[in-house]
Amino acid sequence: MIKKISPSRPYQPFLLRVFHGLTGLFLIAAILTAYWTYDTYDGRWGRIPLPVYKDIEGIHGTFGLWTLLVFPAFVLYAFHRGQKRLIQSDSLSKLAQVGKPIWWYTLNRVTNTLAMVALTFALFSGKMMDETWLPKGELHHGWYYAHLISWIVMVGAIALHLLINAKVGGSPLLLSMLIWEFRDKDSPTLWPTHIAQWWTHVQQGDWIRWFQPMAGMNALEIIILVSIVAAWIIP
Repeated sequence: MIKKISPSRPYQPFLLRVFHGLTGLFLIAAILTAYWTYDTYDGRWGRIPLPVYKDIEGIHGTFGLWTLLVFPAFVLYAFHRGQKRLIQSDSLSKLAQVGKPIWWYTLNRVTNTLAMVALTFALFSGKMMDETWLPKGELHHGWYYAHLISWIVMVGAIALHLLINAKVGGSPLLLSMLIWEFRDKDSPTLWPTHIAQWWTHVQQGDWIRWFQPMAGMNALEIIILVSIVAAWIIP
C-alpha cells in the first residue's frame, strides 16, 4: 500500500512523477541502445567492444516508440500544470544575476525546457529514418546524421538537467522523483474526477484560452506537439 508523504520532505506531484518516470525510463533505454546501434553499424568516430547484435536497431526503435507514446502526455502536463518548472518570460533578466540563488533556479528551468526540445528533435529525426539504412550500410543520409546529433544533444541535455537539479535541491530533490508516496490532493482515486472536469472544459471551448494571448511558451508547446504529430504522419 502506498503511504502518504511527509510534508517536511521535498515533494513532486504524483502525476508528474508518473509521466517523468516513464518518459525518462524509456528515453534512457533508447539512448543506451542508440549507442549500441551506432557501435554495431557505424563506429567511425570511435567505438567500444560491445557485442555485435544485428537486432539492436529494432530494440532501439521500440524504446524510441514507447518514448514517443508517453511524451505527448508529459508535454501537456509540463506546459500547463508544470509550467513554473519551465523557462519564464523574465528568465533572461534573471540569468544576468550570475551566482545568485535565482540564477540557479532560472538555469534549472532553462535546462528543463532544453531537455524537452532536445527530446522532440531526437524523436522526430528518429522517425524520419528508414530502418533499412544501417543494415545496408547506408550511412550518408541526412536524417541519420541529424539523429546522431540529436543523440549527443540529448545526452548533454540530460546531464545538465541532472547536474543543475542536484545543485538546486541536492539528493533530496533528485530522490523525490523516485518515490511512490503522494499527498491527498494527488491521490490516483481523484484522477477520474479531474479528467471528467478537464473534458467538460474542453467541450465548452476553454482550451482556446490556453493560447490567448499567444506567448513564446505557447508557441513552443504547439511546435513540440505538431512535431510529434508530424513524426507519426510524415514517415
